[in-house]
Amino acid sequence: MNRQPRLLLSVLLLGAVAFAGWRWWSGAQERAGNGNETELVISEVNPRGGTLTTSLRSEPRSFNRLVMQAVPTELFSILTQGKLVRVNRSTQEVEPSLAEKWSVSADNLTYTLTLRDGVTWSDGTPFTSADALFSFQAVYDPKAASVLTSGLLINGVPLKVSAPDARTVVVKYPAPFGPGIRLLDNLNIAPKHKLQAALAAGKFAAAWAAGTPIADLVSIGPFMLTRYESGQRLVFDRNPRYWKKDAAGQPLPYLDQVIFEVVPDQNAELVRLQSGQLDMLQQQVRPEDIATLRPLVNQKKLQLLELGVGADADVFFFNLRPAKWAKDPRGAWLQRKEFRQAISHAVDREAFANTVFLGAGVPIWGPVTPGNKNWFSPNVTRYPFSLERARALLTGLGLANRDADEWLEDEKGTEARFSVLTYRGNSSLERSVAVLRDDLKPLGIAVDVSAIEQGALVDRMLGGDFDAIFFVYSASSLDPAMSLDFWLSSGSAHIWNIAQKTPATEWEREIDQLMLKQAATIDEAERKRIFDQVQQIFAANLPALYFVAPRLYMGVSTRVGDVTPSIMRPQLLWDAEHITVRQPAPSKPASQ
Repeated sequence: MNRQPRLLLSVLLLGAVAFAGWRWWSGAQERAGNGNETELVISEVNPRGGTLTTSLRSEPRSFNRLVMQAVPTELFSILTQGKLVRVNRSTQEVEPSLAEKWSVSADNLTYTLTLRDGVTWSDGTPFTSADALFSFQAVYDPKAASVLTSGLLINGVPLKVSAPDARTVVVKYPAPFGPGIRLLDNLNIAPKHKLQAALAAGKFAAAWAAGTPIADLVSIGPFMLTRYESGQRLVFDRNPRYWKKDAAGQPLPYLDQVIFEVVPDQNAELVRLQSGQLDMLQQQVRPEDIATLRPLVNQKKLQLLELGVGADADVFFFNLRPAKWAKDPRGAWLQRKEFRQAISHAVDREAFANTVFLGAGVPIWGPVTPGNKNWFSPNVTRYPFSLERARALLTGLGLANRDADEWLEDEKGTEARFSVLTYRGNSSLERSVAVLRDDLKPLGIAVDVSAIEQGALVDRMLGGDFDAIFFVYSASSLDPAMSLDFWLSSGSAHIWNIAQKTPATEWEREIDQLMLKQAATIDEAERKRIFDQVQQIFAANLPALYFVAPRLYMGVSTRVGDVTPSIMRPQLLWDAEHITVRQPAPSKPASQ
C-alpha cells in the first residue's frame, strides 16, 4: 500500500501534514498525543539521497530475528527484512507488505494472501511463497528455538500454512483469533536460499551470528548492511532492489544510507547529538537533558518531539524459576507475592517519578500504561506508599531484625538481601534501581546493584542466572493478544519464568486460560473485559513491578524530515523508508 498524503490529524501519535511538495519538520518544538495537534512548517525540497546517522547502545549478537529479540537485532530486521503484512505503528492499522492483498473465509479461519510480483532479495534471488513456508517451518521447529514461536500459536497450536503456487500463501488458523490477520505481523520472513541448510542441520539457532559475512545477510527491506565495524558502527545502504514506491511512484527508501554509531554511554550520545554528529537518538531524550537541548531548539538546529506517555515502562522483576531457589533458603520468602507486595508499598511512585524522570512520568501499577488507551485499565489493585503496610507484610513472612545490624533475617538467620542486574549506561535505569535500593533500606532489605552490558544482561536473564532484574521490555504491539509470548506461561518473553512446560502457579494458569479466551474472541468489548481481568490478576500477584511510565521526548535534527513517530519502540526508525534528510544546496559556479 502506498502511503497517501494526509491532513493535520488529532490522533494518539504524532502525525504529519501533507503538502503539494515534500514534507519537513520545522525547528520549533512539535507536540503530539493526548489530543494535541501537531504544528508543522513545511518547505518544498527534494527528499532523495543523503545519510542519516543515529545511535545504538549495544552491538548485535545475532542478525537472526527469528532467534533473537534484542534491540540491535530488531533494528537490523526493520531495515533489512520484511513481513507478509505489517501493523503501522502510528495508526495501528494493518497494511499490506510482501503480500499485496488477502481474502478471508466466512468463518474467519483461513486467509489467502497474494504475494507481490517481481520482488527479489538483495542478491537477486526471487522472493516466493517458499520463503514464507520456510519461515513458518523455522519458527515451529523445536531445534531452531525461535523466540517468535509462542507469538504464532493459537490455543497452543501452530498455524497450517500451504502454498498453491509461487505467489499464493494460505494460512489456516486452528481457532478464531481476535486480532485476525495482524497476527502475521509477528512473523519476520527469512530467506530460504540462505538459511535452509542451517535449519536442516539443526543449526538454525546459530545462523546469522554477529560474525556472519556481510554478503550472506541478504535483504528484502529498504536497506542492506554493507559494513559492520565491531564496537563502532553499522552501515546500511539503500537496497536498490527494494520493491516499495511512494504515492508519486518514486522508489523507496529516500535515504542513501543509515549509519548506527555504537555509543553505550548516554552522556557521550548526548554530546554527539549536540555537536551534530548524530541526527537523532535511538531512544528517548532523558528528562535531565531537555533543558540542555532547548538552546538548540531555539536555534532551529534540533526538534524535540513530545509523543505523550510511552507504551513501554521500565520493569523490575524477580527470578521466579523454582529451580533457582531449590537450594537457596531465600526462596522461601523471596518467591512469595507478599514480598513483592511489600516492595510495591515501599516505593513512593510520585517521588520516583520526580527523582528518576524529573516529573516527566506518571505512576503505574502494571505493564499496560495510559499511553495504550485502548487496553489500559485504571481499576487494577494499587499499592499506596506505606512503610507500615510493607513492614506488616514482611513480618507475616517471618522476616525480622534478629541481630544488631540493620537488616532483616528469616527464622534460619538468612539475611533479607538480593542482587539486581540492570543496563550499564542507562541513566533512568541506574537511577531507578538506586531509588529502589534506598526505598527498601529503611525496611531492612539489602539490595546489591550490578550494572552490566545489555547483551550480558539478556544472557543472564535467558539462562536464569539472576536474583532480580530492572530493565525495559518492549512489546511489538499495543494489542495484548499479539504479545502472548509475554502473557502466557509458555511464552519466550514471560520474563520472570520463561517458557514453562506447564504453569508454575495457579494464577498463571488462570491468566493462560483468560488470554487464550481473549485472543479467540472477536467482539472487542468482550476482549477488553477479559483483559481487564488479566490485568487485575497480574496486579494482585505482581510477577513484575512497574512504578512509572515516562513521557517520551525524541531529539531529532532539523535536517531530518518525514518522521512519523510512535509511542512504541523504535519510536522513529520503524518507518525508516520514508525518512528524509535535507540536502545542502548545490554551490553556484563562480561568476566570470
